[in-house]
Amino acid sequence: MRLLITGAWQNARDFFPELEKRHEILFLQQERDPLPCDPSWVEGVVCNGLFLYHPIESFPNLRYIQLTSAGFDRVPMSYVQAQGIEVHNARGVYSVPMAEFAVAGVLQLYKQSRFFFENQKRHKWEKHRGLLELCGKTVLILGCGNVGTECARRFAAFGCRVLGVNRTVRENPAFASIAPLSALDEHLPEADVVILTLGLDNSTFHILDAARLGRMKPGAVLVNLARGALVDTAALEAALPRLGGAVLDVFEEEPLPASSPLWDAENVILTPHNSFVGDGNGERLWQVILPNLKYYL
Repeated sequence: MRLLITGAWQNARDFFPELEKRHEILFLQQERDPLPCDPSWVEGVVCNGLFLYHPIESFPNLRYIQLTSAGFDRVPMSYVQAQGIEVHNARGVYSVPMAEFAVAGVLQLYKQSRFFFENQKRHKWEKHRGLLELCGKTVLILGCGNVGTECARRFAAFGCRVLGVNRTVRENPAFASIAPLSALDEHLPEADVVILTLGLDNSTFHILDAARLGRMKPGAVLVNLARGALVDTAALEAALPRLGGAVLDVFEEEPLPASSPLWDAENVILTPHNSFVGDGNGERLWQVILPNLKYYL
């Protein structure tokens, strides 16, 4: 297969010798840059947002797409399905670092890391009597797929009661129980920590709006690892004073504007869509890509 690989697969070159046994390969570092070939050359791609910059309709011989992301929202899926193009995502590749990030973010808020960090910079010795424990807390995870499951395992290990709400209800031993999304309003008031790991579509856009943020208990922590538009940003900004805080890796507008009040909120931990990064991602991605390519051939 004539395969175009982009820099979205960060260590792709490490695996070129194996891939070149079966495929012709061209490489494009930045997906927004001009293609290194005529689009008609391309039969398969390994990419993330390639079709945001190069219309998929311009690839007449495209038959195979391997995404380096878990989501399909950067691909025109109606066109892909209509043309019979085989498409795969990176399911499970980033779940471990994202789950670790969720735990780390909540612990930073619970253990007042910002307070101690600022005092350390000032060489100031001052105790804080308001530290919280994860043990015994209730964690509600919206989206019980790979990322949600890895989050559930880690919070359960800290002694938390972990509940899930999901589009489909199925058995998952990582959760104490899983309810349908229709039960979200029922469970929000009992959660000390709410974690978003579900996909974004018309049904989940602003799933946490002003009304639902108002249903969260005072002092609760919100963690969003999935998509920024799952949360109404203006409503979250208004709700922050009554919440314990927010751990935000994704935003409705990225990059987050410098004028956003979220930058200066004392109870917000903010990172630039970085929670997926981990030193095991390259090997996990290869273990996804290789079987998919072999199956296709």
